[in-house]
Amino acid sequence: MMRRPMSLQTRLMTAVIGFVSLILVIVSVITSASLGRTLEDQLQSELQRYATAVTAQWVTPIPPSLATADKLLSGQNPNKPGLLVALFNPAAGTSGVVFEYAKGELDSKADTLSATQLTQITAGLNGVSAATVTLDGLGSYRLMVTTADNGVTVVTGLPRGGILGQLTTLLTVILLATLGGLILLALTTAITIRVGLRPLRAVAATATRVANQPLDRGEVEITERVPAAESDPRTETGLVGASLNKLLDHVNTSLAARQKNEERMRRFVADASHELRTPLASIRGYSELSLRALGQSAASENGIGAAALDGTTTSLERIQAQSLRMTRLVEDLLLLARLDEGQELVYGTVDLAQLALEGLSDARPTAADHHWNIEVPDEPVVIMGDAGRLHQVVTNLLANARTHTPAGTSITLRVSREGDEAVLRVHDDGPGIDSGVRDELFARFARGDSSRARQTGGTGLGLAIAKAIVEGHGGYITVDSEPGSTTFAVRLPLTPPLMV
Repeated sequence: MMRRPMSLQTRLMTAVIGFVSLILVIVSVITSASLGRTLEDQLQSELQRYATAVTAQWVTPIPPSLATADKLLSGQNPNKPGLLVALFNPAAGTSGVVFEYAKGELDSKADTLSATQLTQITAGLNGVSAATVTLDGLGSYRLMVTTADNGVTVVTGLPRGGILGQLTTLLTVILLATLGGLILLALTTAITIRVGLRPLRAVAATATRVANQPLDRGEVEITERVPAAESDPRTETGLVGASLNKLLDHVNTSLAARQKNEERMRRFVADASHELRTPLASIRGYSELSLRALGQSAASENGIGAAALDGTTTSLERIQAQSLRMTRLVEDLLLLARLDEGQELVYGTVDLAQLALEGLSDARPTAADHHWNIEVPDEPVVIMGDAGRLHQVVTNLLANARTHTPAGTSITLRVSREGDEAVLRVHDDGPGIDSGVRDELFARFARGDSSRARQTGGTGLGLAIAKAIVEGHGGYITVDSEPGSTTFAVRLPLTPPLMV
């Protein structure tokens, strides 16, 4: 069974509190050690003063009794609670006494040190002048050895209970302060993290709402966004929200483009079906008419008559015309498909000026009622491209200008070199292009009118083919139109695109 992963808030709090706790422990240890060292030094200095004072008193031989010792020390020994004095004289035997003081006055009772305590003192001071020794019944003492002028060895000691008490108090205060600080830190960290992660929760909520929307069908628009207060790009978490909003904008645009492409595809299928249905219906009708005429002639006694033969010939001619029209449509569609796949172009050296002259020469006889003009530079405008396909671009643009302008319109074909581009322009002074169809001008089956009348004889694929060929050469085509002036501009790079 997999362990449940910790949340980001839990991991952050654990890390922060853990590191702070470690730092506080280290600070506590260092503080306690420093304070203990300072208190020990102060105790050692105080012990040194008492040892000097006590040693100076033993200028006579050791008193024979404890009472005499009490009398000797009375009024002379410093008033220090817990002061320990042990006297050792190998020549006269050993005597040990401990003097207890209360409220700065000599206690009425002075206790002798037991043999065990004397043994502990001797063992602790073996070979050293000062040491810390724990004595049974008295606790921890700091001891120092001195020698009086009469040869007596004096051991002076002060209790360490005050130091231990201060350290215990300090550690207790540090512990309580640490616990309180950690609790306050945990609350503050939890609130800070919760507030800081609020934009992420807003991002998750927005993403969940978007995920619940049906995006696979119909017209789709994503209106959900991370609130502006939670998507400030100046913060790390706000940057996530801003990035999600940017992503949703992109997805929304893509979905709108998908919907538009679907509508265009449906329109394309409808237009293609209509374009194919019309010649197929004509072929079917004329073929049935021809068969009926042949059947009637065969049934007659005179065989095939001249009238039937003429009708059959006319029908076959119409069948051939519609077949050619349908063939051109299928070939144009196939050309567009191959251009979309990056095929069909054969590169070579092309003089665009010469290509324009040839295209205008071919177009002039088809519309003698138009005024044709050409402007090309004296020097060749040489590019790398497919001469046949580029000629088709020129032909389609000139045919478009001729078809959609009235008689008497002037059509001008210009070729120039601009920077690292070769530019071909087709300009006419006709009525211009309706703004309602300008955006869809280069779409497949796009026409100047929404009807499917075939008076002009086109398929609506000419400009789409021209655009695909130009883009296949690494260039682009634009249109600028207003009443009295329409210009199609084709820009092609002088250096060839990468050829595969």
